[in-house]
Amino acid sequence: MHAPQELTAEQGDRLARRNAFVLAVSMMLAGANASVIVATGAIVGSMLAPAPGWATVPVSAMVLGTALGTYPASQYMRRVGRRAGFMTGGLIGVSGGLLAAVALYAASFWLFALAAVLCGAYQAFIVLYRYAAADTATPAFRPKAIAWVMVGGAMSSIVGPQLVIWTQGMLAPITFLATYLAQAGFAALAILATSHFTDGPPLTVAAAGSARPLGEILKNRRLLAAILTGMVAQAMMNMVMTATPLAMIGCGFSVTDSTLGIQWHILGMYLPGFFTGTLVSRYGKGPIMLIGLAMLAIAGVINLFGIGLANFWSSLILLGVGWNFAFIAATALVTDCHSPAERARVQGFTDLMIFGLTTIASLMAGVLLAYLGWSAVNWMLLPVTALAMLFVMATGTLRRA
Repeated sequence: MHAPQELTAEQGDRLARRNAFVLAVSMMLAGANASVIVATGAIVGSMLAPAPGWATVPVSAMVLGTALGTYPASQYMRRVGRRAGFMTGGLIGVSGGLLAAVALYAASFWLFALAAVLCGAYQAFIVLYRYAAADTATPAFRPKAIAWVMVGGAMSSIVGPQLVIWTQGMLAPITFLATYLAQAGFAALAILATSHFTDGPPLTVAAAGSARPLGEILKNRRLLAAILTGMVAQAMMNMVMTATPLAMIGCGFSVTDSTLGIQWHILGMYLPGFFTGTLVSRYGKGPIMLIGLAMLAIAGVINLFGIGLANFWSSLILLGVGWNFAFIAATALVTDCHSPAERARVQGFTDLMIFGLTTIASLMAGVLLAYLGWSAVNWMLLPVTALAMLFVMATGTLRRA
């Protein structure tokens, strides 16, 4: 289904609202993919890995799959459209869940890591939901459209972790076997949901020929600030989130305790979507990016003050809210810095950079936790977020965005 060749501003916002609703439902279903990997990947890794420092490799493998898949996914959608692209991504998600179930049955660490790569490739399509909602929106409505899609993630914060809790022992003695079969089922449901997405009108010949070289586009200091903020927000959030379940179990808490913590974290990531878009529109993208980065740093400080359940959970919640503020504001700023013809190029490059750094951070989580301890993971947050905040201020983004 395609939109008309030309859309007025009112028609564009109307279509953006409809698509944002469709993608919010899709996000609720597809979000179970990341929730399941994050809640169980390091635990499965600790059971199957050849060495303790490799426990977070499955989570890192998912992030690597996302990093490798973002640019091809964006280019693929440029050719076939958002709707077909999202449905293709769903098929990859089904394949990843089924392969993970086979890996658990065979007790194969490397096969499970490969399945996580496929789940990450699926995630590469899911992260493009936020851009797709803004495709036909006016500049004023874009932050809200992006935030509305994120609201679907709030529901996934409940669906995904509860899926783990309900299914972890359903096919005993193989822990989490039923969980990954269920994850494949949710990916299939997401295919059905995204089939209701409506692509915007195709670019005209004139617009299609107006794309600048990427190097020229990247001379925009506001775009660089947005990309760096997205990189730091996603990477630092992922690093702490990946290490937290292992740290909690190491401190004597149960799988259910850690999974509920991840549930609160993901709720913090997406529930503010009800109002983040309004805050961005009112106060500007730069200030909200800065506030989000500051929240990430404070989350690390909370963990440094103790290892009680309240520390773990409150830090995870603040980590999620900080990510929401920084990531939504940065995404909205990215959409301001390119023309429609440059969309696939810029968005693909942006997500490649974001998830490339996140892959490194995810791998570091396991190494830091295994050899330097939980405090080292949280100390890493402070200088990295501080540097990102200084860059945002130095580029004048606070005044201009």
